[in-house]
Amino acid sequence: MTLSQKAFSLLQYPLPQHALSRLTGKVAQCDNPWVKNTLIKAFIKRFNVDMSQALEPDPTAYATFNDFFTRALTVDARPLGEGLLSPADGTLSQYGRLTAGQLVQAKGHTYSAQTLLGGCTDLAEEFLGGSFATVYLSPRDYHRVHMPMTGILREMIYVPGRLFSVNQATANHVPGLFARNERLVCIFDTEHGSMAMVLVGAMIVAAIETVWAGQITPLSGHPQRMRFGQPVTLARGSEMGRFKLGSTVVMCFANPITFQNHALGSMVQMGQTLGDL
Repeated sequence: MTLSQKAFSLLQYPLPQHALSRLTGKVAQCDNPWVKNTLIKAFIKRFNVDMSQALEPDPTAYATFNDFFTRALTVDARPLGEGLLSPADGTLSQYGRLTAGQLVQAKGHTYSAQTLLGGCTDLAEEFLGGSFATVYLSPRDYHRVHMPMTGILREMIYVPGRLFSVNQATANHVPGLFARNERLVCIFDTEHGSMAMVLVGAMIVAAIETVWAGQITPLSGHPQRMRFGQPVTLARGSEMGRFKLGSTVVMCFANPITFQNHALGSMVQMGQTLGDL
């Protein structure tokens, strides 16, 4: 880690992370044409965003910056592969076995499944001996999250926390990063066993949404476990949620996954095969 990366990580501790994120959310939801068009065009230029695959390729057609950021893609933009699918466009930062209930965050850093899942011992025990994979979404990526396999939602857990940046520099330096940040834990029952999809909040991530409950974060400062009266079944490859500004998805699987030989840090797209079921 360079000195500047270490300084970037350390400077995040005293920042008013939630206040900055909520302020960003208000600006991103502004529908003033001059404001939102200026922001969108500057963002496209800064991050070299490819609009050719967007269902609406005209940047000025979006009502707000948030609508642009969570834009839909054309039907054929992300064909589905075989086996376990990537849930999002991004960087495959880590994957492997859950050894002794621990996930790898970065070289020299691990964190527990129990902490990630909101301190729920019963849930953590389901994933002992299983597998995990982490996908980091950069600002230029498509920011809808899709199902890596078909699942029936069992419960959803909101876990309050900090809002550190989740880029690689911070992951290399902040211990237990993904288990410290605000997050939404979605537990699914699948034909391959239990699956947890954890949508991790981050600095200037204004909100996390799901297709079954709408916008979830921000909520109050204590954990909330939620179940739903009607079963929510989501097909493989279908949308399950989205980030209003970027972040990370951590997936946990109760049964071992045979991952393909992806290099750590390689780019993946939603629908790309990650492994065999």
